[in-house]
Amino acid sequence: MDTTPHIDDTTLQDMLAALRRFVWDELVPLERGIEDGGPLPPRLYRQMADLGIFGLSIAPEHGGLGMNYSQEVQAHMVLSEAAQGFRYIYGTNVGIGSRSLSLDGTPEQKARYLPQLASGERLSAFCATEPDAGSDLANLTTRAERDGGDYLITGTKRFITNADKAHLFTVLARTGAPGSGARGVSAFIVERELPGLSIGPPEKKLGHRGGAICDVYFDRVRVPAGCIIGGVEGRGFATAMRTLDAGRLQVAANSIGQMRRAIDEAARYALQRRQFGRPVADFQLVQALLADSETDWFAARTMVTETARLLDRDGHAGREAACTKYFASEALGRTADRCLQVLGGSGYLADYPLERIFRDARVARIYEGTSQIMQLIIAKDLLRRHGASTTS
Repeated sequence: MDTTPHIDDTTLQDMLAALRRFVWDELVPLERGIEDGGPLPPRLYRQMADLGIFGLSIAPEHGGLGMNYSQEVQAHMVLSEAAQGFRYIYGTNVGIGSRSLSLDGTPEQKARYLPQLASGERLSAFCATEPDAGSDLANLTTRAERDGGDYLITGTKRFITNADKAHLFTVLARTGAPGSGARGVSAFIVERELPGLSIGPPEKKLGHRGGAICDVYFDRVRVPAGCIIGGVEGRGFATAMRTLDAGRLQVAANSIGQMRRAIDEAARYALQRRQFGRPVADFQLVQALLADSETDWFAARTMVTETARLLDRDGHAGREAACTKYFASEALGRTADRCLQVLGGSGYLADYPLERIFRDARVARIYEGTSQIMQLIIAKDLLRRHGASTTS
């Protein structure tokens, strides 16, 4: 994937300003509606397409803006100040739904599918997690068996974001023999209309309301061999890991946007709410809650900025992406809790955004790798590097 920025800093700042206006003029007023399950106005899709949101990370030759990681995370920080349900409209198209194609797709695959994703004409989803294989993707059981010039895919995928709306699925399936581990995993592009593919009902969730996660079922779905991403068997696990590095960075950037919204909501409330004849913002214990939250926000933002720079420079940052996702998602949980506390009883009410932010925050420590998996990635890399230094 080309990480050379295709837009200059002035254009980037103009776009971030446009995104900020869009968030506060269009999305924030609709937050209560998306929480209550109301339909989204069709104009939102058109506005997102006009702003280039569906193609933030997709190369210009395929209709996108071609942002590098350092630019893209800034856009996500702005967009994620609104309710997370809105992210389900565009998030997979610029994240894990398109990233595998952008990173490892053949020229023909990119030319066919990426323009449709960049324009928002088609939406995407990433099918990795299974009922018995979430964190352990090397041992997934969905099979892709060769049948002449095609593959027949059979299996079940769980908790698939946007499955109800997606037109294209990136599907990880085993093409190697049972027990072949990571080397036997391939990634496929699968179109929704193919016979044998079906979608389960949306799950009821704690947060991120307005966006769906569903099971996806494959019953001998016939896929042409040309739909293997990269055109080669056995590269799917490596592609998924690179895709998830970028996905973890996106989760961290989204966490920062939510933290910013939470802190600002709490600070405004503290200045307006009066107790004992003065604003509660005057009380030092309230100030401590805000100060700790601002410090977490600044630390997480700094980590995201540095990890994005490393991805732009080197094309990989597995340990750094894990550190960043781990810290930012945990910091979001702490910050949402503190900021709700600033509002006291009001923070527990759905009339205030902190109640929703508190619920939305929880899943950041689960998807794209749980906090515990991030700890294992970090520790194993640390120990591997020390082990290599002691044996050399």
